[in-house]
Amino acid sequence: ACSEFSQRSCEECLKNVSCLWCYTNNTCIDYPVRSILPPSSLCSLSNARWGVCWINFEALIIAIAVIAGLILVSITVCCCYCCYCRRCSRSRPDEEEERLARKREERRLQSLQRKHERKLKHDEIRKKYGM
Repeated sequence: ACSEFSQRSCEECLKNVSCLWCYTNNTCIDYPVRSILPPSSLCSLSNARWGVCWINFEALIIAIAVIAGLILVSITVCCCYCCYCRRCSRSRPDEEEERLARKREERRLQSLQRKHERKLKHDEIRKKYGM
């Protein structure tokens, strides 16, 4: 039981993962599993230690919240960046396709113009020789 480690040291108490060390009265108590955070009637968060002795429960909660916040912000930024890149990559091929279509149309018109000029030359040659 965790109460056996009371009045000893924090390190000895926290070797058992189910124990919580309270610095106000140097007691080792069972971690209240039913509630996520230990109630202040049991031990204040700034004096409670769980897992390691060098960080109090309050700082542990703040650190976990900051890390979780950073992860969420990173995921949000990545998603927004990916959506932006996808939108940009969609518009670029459209512009590229339009440019290629314009060039293709110009070549087709030039080809038709040359074909028409050849036809006129051939017609002139046929008239000249009476064909």
